[in-house]
Amino acid sequence: MNAKKLRLAVITLAVTLASVTNGVAADAEKVGSGNIKHVLLLSIDGIHAVDFYNCVHGIAGANGGDPYCPNMASLSQSAVNYVATSSSMPSDSFPGLAALVTGGSPKTTGLYYDVAYDRSLDPPETTTGTGLAGGTCTPFGIPAGTTTDYDQGIAFDDTKLNGGAPKAGLTDGGIASIDPKKLVRDPAAGCAPVYPWDFVRTNTIFSVIRAAGGYTAWIDKHASYSFVAGPGGKGLDDFFSPEVDSSVVALPGITTSEGVSCATIRDKTAAAQTSWTNSFANIQCYDALKVDALLKQIAGKTHTGAAARVPAIFGMNFQAVYIGQSLNEPTVGAGGYKNASATPSAELLKEIEFVDTSIGDIVYALKDAGLYDHTLLIITAKHGESPIDPTRYVADGSNTPATLLGSAIPYSESPLNATGIGATEDDVSVLWLNKGASMATAVELLETKATEIGLGEIYYGPTLALNYNIGGLDPGEDPRSPDIIVTPNIGVTYSGSTTMIGDHGGFGHDDTNVMLLVANPGFKAQTVSATTRTAQVAPTILKALGLDPTSLDAVKADGTSVLPEVAAQLAK
Repeated sequence: MNAKKLRLAVITLAVTLASVTNGVAADAEKVGSGNIKHVLLLSIDGIHAVDFYNCVHGIAGANGGDPYCPNMASLSQSAVNYVATSSSMPSDSFPGLAALVTGGSPKTTGLYYDVAYDRSLDPPETTTGTGLAGGTCTPFGIPAGTTTDYDQGIAFDDTKLNGGAPKAGLTDGGIASIDPKKLVRDPAAGCAPVYPWDFVRTNTIFSVIRAAGGYTAWIDKHASYSFVAGPGGKGLDDFFSPEVDSSVVALPGITTSEGVSCATIRDKTAAAQTSWTNSFANIQCYDALKVDALLKQIAGKTHTGAAARVPAIFGMNFQAVYIGQSLNEPTVGAGGYKNASATPSAELLKEIEFVDTSIGDIVYALKDAGLYDHTLLIITAKHGESPIDPTRYVADGSNTPATLLGSAIPYSESPLNATGIGATEDDVSVLWLNKGASMATAVELLETKATEIGLGEIYYGPTLALNYNIGGLDPGEDPRSPDIIVTPNIGVTYSGSTTMIGDHGGFGHDDTNVMLLVANPGFKAQTVSATTRTAQVAPTILKALGLDPTSLDAVKADGTSVLPEVAAQLAK
């Protein structure tokens, strides 16, 4: 263990969505209850409950069998640890984050995937960076239906870290990087572009807290994740979203928590420089950029360093562990796991250690600012990653449900469209049928080809209706609900990629079981084995800040409960 790890273990939106009140002291925050004045939410994308267990206890085959996350282990001594937590289903980042900030399921929030489908909308004016073709829209006319792209493709230029935002600095694009011509359009609203914050159907913790007078901030990987502001875009004071799929650049002034300078590009191979996600080393500098912004916010500044308030609710996502789980970098090695006991590979181990040390810096900053005792720190994940057992991984990009159905699904979703954005498939297949297409015929074909597509389970009709709305455009139907969801056998991924060795999106345990640690120095250590959902985080945050959890639309609609163990600890 290096000295810094040991020390830490023991111890504007570019175009603002709302105005920032400069120079207001941290103790002037208008929301808070009892001891809790701030909530810091961290999503370590991909991290499972077993990853946390292994790094706290140690496991043979990693770090000489010794524990390797001293900072998170230290936090767990005054935290509630939920070991049976499930993320959203589908377990894509978009609905995964929505669950954390709305308390809702895709049925309620309307977010099924970052790239999904809506029968009531029309294509963007111009083709997106990820391949969704531009098309026509007739104001107040009959919608054609369209794939909905809320990935990096809506940026002016998704090859740039600032998303190509006009006149933006190197890193700071934010919502200014969103090209309205690349947004899907709503004919019922005169073909107005649908911004991310209006695509989500419910309010969020950010919109509720800001409406109550609290200062809010969030840091994420794409400008599209500004949907956390909620309808109308009024829920965020400070938003930072350096584009993760952009070309790698040097980051002057940024140093990782492990002391590595990012002033020069760490991994300079050609493939590694095409995206931050293509390199174990470069992704750490990307995350370090976001940690630097978060540390500024803890210090009572905006992510750019301007004077501000310490947010009542703020946080960020880490990408490093997800890349450590899923990347096979030819010039370096393979990430992922060594076996079904979740022993991390050498590369994944490095990413977990990096994130843990970063969390150590965050905790140290909270203490240094005098905020630690009054902050509820939540560490979880938008999604898990599958498979943990490396022998189960199968990448098949040719035998997929969408490929089989072909012309029975919308052209913008169909693999028959060679230049399109592609079907909504990872280690799940989410399918929308063309109007008039036979459900029975589609299901029969999928069942007949079960072996070829690695079919695990198929949901349609009543088995789908239990948890989702009935899809369609007729009264009482939901234009976003899929007709069929296919979950393949464990490890089967509908991709032919040789650079990825895992994925997420499905319903399986490895996809959905994630770490959930809720910490405060006043808490008594507690482990909870009862089934828990990440959606419970949202109402719990409002409860902690003295606000009404039922002020969240999705909490009322889905009946989402506060985490009872956290509520009990807060009440002491």
